[in-house]
Amino acid sequence: MNRNTKINALLLLVVAALAVLPLALGLGDHKEEPFTGADAEAETAITELQPDYEPWFSPLYEPPSGEIESALFALQAALGAGVLAYYFGLRRGRRQGAARAEEAGAADTDTDADAATATATATATADNEGGSGGGSAGGPGA
Repeated sequence: MNRNTKINALLLLVVAALAVLPLALGLGDHKEEPFTGADAEAETAITELQPDYEPWFSPLYEPPSGEIESALFALQAALGAGVLAYYFGLRRGRRQGAARAEEAGAADTDTDADAATATATATATADNEGGSGGGSAGGPGA
């Protein structure tokens, strides 16, 4: 296995461990809702510490149900992943295009060198024959 394959396998293993270990170890068993979000945890902590606290800001839009809130969150995550995938794909495409252009430039340089050699050879041959390489000796105007 090459280095990138090893790194990808290790990262996949770490992600799987992060997903499975909390469930396997029972890290949320003592709670009523074991895997609630940070917002709910913060709200609970604030109401325990300051029961008379009133928020100074209210949400612009309050979804009518938890399912819609989850769907909007999933949509937001999907859009963010799409933007990141587009960006990284664009960068990779540009890098590959630059590499191909560089390879084509090197091939053109070799072709230009071959053409220059052929031109120099033709010029030398024409000079040795006593002509300029154009027209014939018995042509018009001779």
